[in-house]
Amino acid sequence: MSAPPPAGGRHGRAVDAAGAPLGGDQEALFAEPAGARRPPGRRVVLLTGPSGSGKTSMVRRLGLPVLALDDFYRDGDEPGLPHRFGIVDWDDPGSWDAGRALTAIERLCREGEAEVPVYDIPTSRRTGTVHLSVGTAPVVVAEGIFAADLVAACRERALLADAVCLQRPVAVSFTFRLLRDLAESRKPPHVLVRRGLALARSEPALVRRWTGLGCRPLPVAEAEAAVRALL
Repeated sequence: MSAPPPAGGRHGRAVDAAGAPLGGDQEALFAEPAGARRPPGRRVVLLTGPSGSGKTSMVRRLGLPVLALDDFYRDGDEPGLPHRFGIVDWDDPGSWDAGRALTAIERLCREGEAEVPVYDIPTSRRTGTVHLSVGTAPVVVAEGIFAADLVAACRERALLADAVCLQRPVAVSFTFRLLRDLAESRKPPHVLVRRGLALARSEPALVRRWTGLGCRPLPVAEAEAAVRALL
């Protein structure tokens, strides 16, 4: 029977089967290649769903570190943004910085901290940055309507714990969304009503798109239980 392969020693040096440190040439043979990607210390749950489906309230109940993907919107005066209803179409992925969001997720999972933008929705622009640290939490939740667009990239990087799409009756999502947006003065009331009706009509197609990108469609209670099971 052949001898077992060298393993890491007490101080991270390679050792032989008897536990003795290997020589310089031997240690180099088993050294981790420069730039090798190490497994993350924690993983991410990507949480999406129609606006008003309960994403924010769910993560608040979970008490886990959360990355608000809405903070990665582009500034409203940036050239080339998609438009609808006479304003920027904030429901189009083109209005959002997916690359920067993915970088933040990877840093949170591998390093436990990241600098993330702060976005002011009423004025449609970034107002600064904040240092986000996740401590010892084994799971980070990244929530937003564009979370599904990151499923493939997070899976490829071995960062993905789960991907969930919240489901609610369309009328319920419409009501919660409108009440929230009016209370926060996100946009003028007539824009919010017109946008809300359009979103209600497109919601089934949106859910199909998100599930097609790899998210599991779940009611809020089942989604919350699934995330808790990861802990």
